[in-house]
Amino acid sequence: MKLARLAPIALLASAALLLSGCVNNAPATPAGSAAASGGAASVTKDDAAAAKLPEEVVSAGKLVIGTDATYAPNEFKDAAGNPVGWEIELADAMAAKLGLTTEYNIAKFDNIIPSITGGKYDVGLSSFFDTKERQQQVDMIDYYTAGIQWAALAGKTIDPDDACGLKLAVQNGTTEALDDGPAKSDACVAAGKEPIQLLGYDTQDDATAAVTLGRADAMSADSPVTQYAVAQSGGKLETQGDVYSVFLYGMPIAKDRGTLGEALQAALQSLMEDGTYTAILEKWGVEQGAIDAIDINGATE
Repeated sequence: MKLARLAPIALLASAALLLSGCVNNAPATPAGSAAASGGAASVTKDDAAAAKLPEEVVSAGKLVIGTDATYAPNEFKDAAGNPVGWEIELADAMAAKLGLTTEYNIAKFDNIIPSITGGKYDVGLSSFFDTKERQQQVDMIDYYTAGIQWAALAGKTIDPDDACGLKLAVQNGTTEALDDGPAKSDACVAAGKEPIQLLGYDTQDDATAAVTLGRADAMSADSPVTQYAVAQSGGKLETQGDVYSVFLYGMPIAKDRGTLGEALQAALQSLMEDGTYTAILEKWGVEQGAIDAIDINGATE
């Protein structure tokens, strides 16, 4: 979402309203997901990873996580308003590896990193792209790769590299809104063409709905989010062009949290080694973005 979500390079019953009558409003929660299987209940604690935790986190017994739960299938709300999605399930399993529980705070995407640096949250979980710019504010625990992909109404053909004069729906605060969309629009102007009109929305579901309702010509979001929106649209939407600008997803943490980042890295690596990481991604159909090893601040641009 995101710088996949810059801010952040992401539909939803409560978190994914593509508006009644326009699409299938109920995001699918796959069998065997957190909602279906009890989440991290089967994860075994990794004592070596847990030993890396700062004492204040051990004493709290939980990770306080900020998330913008409007980005299915990564993170969204179920019918009861609880956060679900493959990233939520992965974070629950990560916490279980450390002998901790998770406490989710729903927040606007733009507010998550300031809340982390301000000490309100331990971790951010909202499809953040890891970038060198973001690393100046926080450390990023990398766990996935995703790119940018567009979608439009079925039957339309839109080239993301030649969308001058069109209306593009994006979620505010994302790479798509702050970086990629403006850059493409500037290229149009430089070529003597009409700029792209960026229509910013506070949630991805509103951005997607703008396309289904004809208010925008296309939408741009992280590739797993765009592909999920298309799958949920009942044939109303189609992807446009290939996935491009692939970035690492990272969980942001404050730079002054001692060994917290090392503990999260070790827990995620342990999930990778015992097969839980792959199993979660495969349940949600997003395994194409899997990485081979967990890194901290792995972005090079």
